[in-house]
Amino acid sequence: MNPVSALREIGFLLERSRADTYRVRAYRQAADVVEGLTDQQVSDHQRERSWGTVPGIGPKTATVISEALQGKVPEALQKLRDQRAPLTEGGLDMRAALKGDLHCHSTWSDGGSPLEEMMITAQSLGHSYCAITDHSPRLKVARGLSADRLREQIQVVRDLNEAMTDFRVLQGIEVDILDDGSLDQEDSLLAELDVVVSSVHSKLRSDSESMTYRMVNAIANPRTNILGHCTGRLVEGDRGTRPESVFDAEVVFEACRQFNVAVEINSRPERRDPPSELIKLAADMGCLFSIDTDAHAPGQLEFLSYGCERAERLGIDPERVINTWPVVKLLEWCRSTG
Repeated sequence: MNPVSALREIGFLLERSRADTYRVRAYRQAADVVEGLTDQQVSDHQRERSWGTVPGIGPKTATVISEALQGKVPEALQKLRDQRAPLTEGGLDMRAALKGDLHCHSTWSDGGSPLEEMMITAQSLGHSYCAITDHSPRLKVARGLSADRLREQIQVVRDLNEAMTDFRVLQGIEVDILDDGSLDQEDSLLAELDVVVSSVHSKLRSDSESMTYRMVNAIANPRTNILGHCTGRLVEGDRGTRPESVFDAEVVFEACRQFNVAVEINSRPERRDPPSELIKLAADMGCLFSIDTDAHAPGQLEFLSYGCERAERLGIDPERVINTWPVVKLLEWCRSTG
């Protein structure tokens, strides 16, 4: 089999299983190295058994490459395939209803894989659309996109849509909600996008009054379509834990209902945001939802199952989840909110 495909599939399955980042990076780096070689170079290294001398290729990835070029399914890949199982037991009906993902990242900001690979993976998982929502400029640690870089990405997405069939790449952004509730990108540029996820990433320990004011201002902005990971909490993972931000949830969710903004059910295992009681409150108040992965790597695009399991267990009607809608209906709704 193709060694690049084998290495990338191992990376995908490791990401899906929430393996350590350094392990995943080794396989993806090796795939990039092999992809950059000529056919003659590949043949020479295989004949001379010299894969271990190539920078960026270690003993384990060298074995995968060699086995793949012998026409075998590499042992490491087969083991991961054999171990693959559904991420959750529940949420299957909701997962079947979802048509896409409206929050993911690429190497344009703090994601680990190119935009094209994220979209090709999304399509392979059965999505009919997926939004790229890289960060906005203020989030410098995440290489947030300046206005000029976002314009460049818009052209890349246009080109990608021309190249892909039976799939729609949606141009989006995860825009920072600034201290006063304004959005961290030019308004005229936000107006060009298909979908805008607005999220708080700073001063998460603000008092309730300040945070409520900040969030409501952002929700009232006609460019906002989705309120991202509203409490900002972390419940596990390499970054440690972080408590929920405090805000008047009834006021915030009433603003979401009034201004037709969906509440994100963030599927990342370390976030599980909002907490269950807030999902129930938002549902009782008549809010719409978006179940998203916030994926930063291709294998994380399967994290949708976690959000679907929570939503289904809490009795959320699939019709109230905007990414169960066909793309035409979704885009009409996004435009109507802006």
